[in-house]
Order: sequence, then structure tokens, then C-alpha cells
Amino acid sequence: MAEAVSEKEKRYETVIGLEVHVELATKTKIFCGCSTAFGGAPNTHTCPVCTGMPGAIPVLNRKVLEHAAAVGLATNCHITRYCKFDRKNYFYPDNPQNYQISQLYLPVCRDGRVEIETEAGKKFVGIHEIHMEEDAGKLIHDERGGCSLVDFNRSGVPLIEIVSEPDMRNADEAIAFLEKLRVIIQYLGASDCKLQEGSMRADVNLSVRKRGVKELGARTEMKNLNSFRAIARAVAGEAKRQIDLLESGEKVVQETRRWADVKGESYAMRSKEDAMDYRYFPDPDLVPVVIDEAFLMKIRERQPEFREEKMARYRKEFAIPDYDIEIITKSKRMADIFEATVALGSQPKKVSNWLMGETLRLLKEKGMDAEDIRFTPENLAKLIGLADAKAVNSSVAKEIFEAMFEENIDPERYVEEKGLKTVNDRGILKKTVEEVIAANPRSVEDYRRGKERAVGFLVGQTMKAMKGKADPGMVSRLLKELL
Repeated sequence: MAEAVSEKEKRYETVIGLEVHVELATKTKIFCGCSTAFGGAPNTHTCPVCTGMPGAIPVLNRKVLEHAAAVGLATNCHITRYCKFDRKNYFYPDNPQNYQISQLYLPVCRDGRVEIETEAGKKFVGIHEIHMEEDAGKLIHDERGGCSLVDFNRSGVPLIEIVSEPDMRNADEAIAFLEKLRVIIQYLGASDCKLQEGSMRADVNLSVRKRGVKELGARTEMKNLNSFRAIARAVAGEAKRQIDLLESGEKVVQETRRWADVKGESYAMRSKEDAMDYRYFPDPDLVPVVIDEAFLMKIRERQPEFREEKMARYRKEFAIPDYDIEIITKSKRMADIFEATVALGSQPKKVSNWLMGETLRLLKEKGMDAEDIRFTPENLAKLIGLADAKAVNSSVAKEIFEAMFEENIDPERYVEEKGLKTVNDRGILKKTVEEVIAANPRSVEDYRRGKERAVGFLVGQTMKAMKGKADPGMVSRLLKELL
């Protein structure tokens, strides 16, 4: 729920621009052949290039350029046919060369835009540029030893930085922009865009100005926000802080700030640097990148069916509600599972029900992203088939699904191994029902006095006696017959 806005805050307009860093899904780093795999022992995915050794020469990974161009085309950018890399000089322990290879003067993509939608309606957010760059290493602070250690495994991991225009006016628009970028990039396969794992992170540039004023106010930058919740709270908190300063006659200082989400406040880190503070100059070790029409044509040919196109097709092909379509297509992984399961012969609405119900429930419970779904369309189709044939009842089907969600087990084999097949033998069921009736005379009497709910209790007792391996509908019918 949005926080109440004071009369003082209503007199101001918030202006937001985002710098979005996306870790690209390549097997090797941007300028060397070292692995980008997550989780290796510290400093094992390194070489002289990514540890900044003197004389080591970087060479651009072509796959990084392909991903960057694909994202640029999908966000309506102009592709820079002649682009270069530059050195951004700064000194920090996790930066092995004491400079970062990035792009300032001739970034690979410029002047794009994407359409976002919030409760207030649709609007376009401009993209100033997209540039390629390398990530830094990681500092590990050892409090017991009183020192800091450096792991360079992440150093040289390829990034694109997407710099928006200051076109957003509130947290809802900022989050809608990030969600739109995430879906586009995931559909392209350029990154998994997992905010919680840092493969997508955003810096928020924010200023405030009196409503009706065109000139931008002094901006602050909040670094490396990695959840939508943190971004929403940071935008609200920083806008209020700046308004309070201006209302008390003070000035907003242009600076970089850190948002402490637990405390719900930000604090100053350093004065905000401009490009001149980094002393950019063209990297002398990397040749310019010339992009021809043949290269772009190949990228265009590989562009997938994006979410909006997929939603339109689903409305024509599948008899499922718009709400289901909206949720399923928000994740490429979920959309792929849906289509493949339907292609195996399952009814679209039944597939949708499992994805919208049990799948979303378990994802939320376990704090997982939809891209982490492990079960295959083949196994989901088998489970739906078992339920349709009434080989298992609904409660057993949910038990099987949970096991499938965890380990992608084969449902048919699981049913055989666990002895979960529904008992449809009328003789066995009748005998069990008669025993339940005999053991529960009070419930029987309640039913005969007109209390329909008593049947539910007797069905439950029968299911318990059958260890869940009976069709509740068949049990209910048998009970009513015998009573």
C-alpha cells in the first residue's frame, strides 16, 4: 500500500532516472577466456587479463557484443556502427587494473525507448544509452582477522549498463521500467536478471523540483539496489529527504548515497562524480568495433517472440483467461513450460491451473524465481494425465507435484514406487465404507437427521482408512447409497 503523501510533498515532483547493470549470460568473461560460472573457489576463475597484470592484452568476447546489440534492438535503440572502449579510472581494492574498461564516448546503443504501464496508464521511458563494460571483483571482509580479502572471480564478468532518461516520476514507474527490461532480456536469453543474485541491479538517480518548474534539481544517486521493495522504499525516502531540505531553506548536495533498507534511510557515501572525475580516455589495447548490416541482420533474425506478441497469440490459440496469460507470459521459463505441455496433448486450462496454482504457491513459499523451475513439460503432462484418468485423486496429485517441483521426478514411476494409485475397486471401497459407518454411529445418526455435513466427516474417515488412495467422489456416492 502506498504511503500517504503530505501536502508539502504534493507541491513537488520527483524526477527519476535509472542506471541498470545486467550481467550477461556468457560462458566466458568479456575480455578473456576465464569462466563466468558462479560459485568457484576464490580466485580460481582468473588469468593475467582479468587480474590486471602488466602487459596482458584484452580481446572482446563476440557473444557480449551480440547480446548488447540484441537488447538494443529490442529496446528500439540506434546501434552505433563504430564504437569504442574507454578506460574509466578509479582506485579501489576490487578493481585490479585501477581502471574499468567501459564505453563513454561511443556506446554500442543510443536513443531507445520502451513502453511501460502502471495504474496511471501507459507511457514511454527513454533510454539514453546502453554500453558494454566489465564487472569488478568482490571484497570479503574478515572481521575476525581484521582484514579484507579480494576474490577476482567476478572481475571481468561482462555487463551491459542501460541508462534511462529521467522520465520516471514515481516508484511505480521505476519498477514497471525494470520489469519491462527484465522480461525483454530474459526472453532474449541475454541474462537471467535475478535481482536477488545481483545479475540485475539498479542505481537510482533522483531529484525533486517544484511542480511546473522545468529545470531539474540537484540529483543524488543511490547505488546497487537489488529488490523492487528496496527501490520503492528508497525512492519514497530520498524524495522526502530532499523535499525536507528544500523546505527548510537548505540545498540538496549532489552525491552518491547508500540506501539502508532495514533502517529505511539513506546515508552519504561520497560526492557524486562526473565523467571528468574519472579521466576517461580511449582504451589503447582494444580495437574499435565496426558493426555491419550483415551482423545486425543475424541478430534481428534471432530475435524471439516477445511477451506482447506471445500474449496476443495466446488469446487466439488458447481458451484461458487474460489474467492467466498475463502471469504465465511474465516469465519466459513458465511460458515455455506451458506451451510445451500443451503441445504434448494436455488441455491448456489444466496446464494453466497447475502453473497458476501450485507452481506459484511453491515459488513464493521457497523464495524462488520462475526461471528456477526444475520440472519438465513431459512430467507435468504425465501428472495431468494421471489426474484426468483418475489414477490419482487431487490430494495425491498435489503430493506428487511437490515432489516433482523439488526433484523433477517421473510422476508415473513415483506413483508405482509409493503405491499411490487410486483404488477404484467397488468391493474394497464398499467394505471400507461399511466399517467406517459401523465405527461412527453418531455421525450416521446426524446424517439421517438431515445434517449433510456429517457425510464430509465420514468421507474423511474413509479416505484416512484408505491412506488417501480413493476417489472422494466415489466414496461420497457409496456412503449415501449405504446410508
